[in-house]
Amino acid sequence: MGYKSSQANRFMAVMAAYLANFGIPRSGEVLRAVTLTTYEDIPFEKGFGTIISERVADLLILMLIVGVALIFQTDDLLAYLQDQNIDPLNTFFIFLGLVGIIILGLNIVRRSKWLPFQKIRTLAKGLLEGMKSILKMEQKWAFIAHTAFIWTLYLLMFFVIQLSIPETSNTPIGIIMAAFVVGSFAVSATNGGIGVYPLAVGGVLMFFGVQEHAAEAFGWISWATQTAVVLLFGGLSFILLPLLNNRK
Repeated sequence: MGYKSSQANRFMAVMAAYLANFGIPRSGEVLRAVTLTTYEDIPFEKGFGTIISERVADLLILMLIVGVALIFQTDDLLAYLQDQNIDPLNTFFIFLGLVGIIILGLNIVRRSKWLPFQKIRTLAKGLLEGMKSILKMEQKWAFIAHTAFIWTLYLLMFFVIQLSIPETSNTPIGIIMAAFVVGSFAVSATNGGIGVYPLAVGGVLMFFGVQEHAAEAFGWISWATQTAVVLLFGGLSFILLPLLNNRK
């Protein structure tokens, strides 16, 4: 989009955003865009649009992993959902209903001449430009490759933990991927997975026959290592951002 920003500020904005998500779920995305607006003069709506594009790419990768996990463990996953009183069909219809409401709301805003709606349209145009940036960037394939690489490393982290616990070392790949999927959704839906992530991951493993102490250890190791990294680098980023950009 023609805006330039420093590598240091981009990195610290991301880490500070991860830390903010521990307080209020998904607030980090807003904070990240605000940070780049403050220190790099990138318009908020355009910066936030690029962040939405990243999340769309992340969602597509996660859905691909969900598909692979279903192929490996279809019967077991359906049994787990039934055990948790979760109906995938109802979830799908709720999702469609939300999409319909959003489309209806957008049409009302687009046609209205009310001043607040006009401001919303201006904001939406900037968001759309930011979201389209993924299609216009010069190195779009590098962006896609890096996105896949990040998720590959995230998944490999689970296999490292699997091999570090004797009781899970021989657990089938499909079960590990199922735990990964549940953990990813737990982080997305909560403030950093606090209190939920270890229990969700451990619960999936126990459902598939892993001993309770090993399953719980797996969940806590996975959550604690990620949290430690976010607390360290996120905290440093909050401190260093204003210090390194004191002119602004």
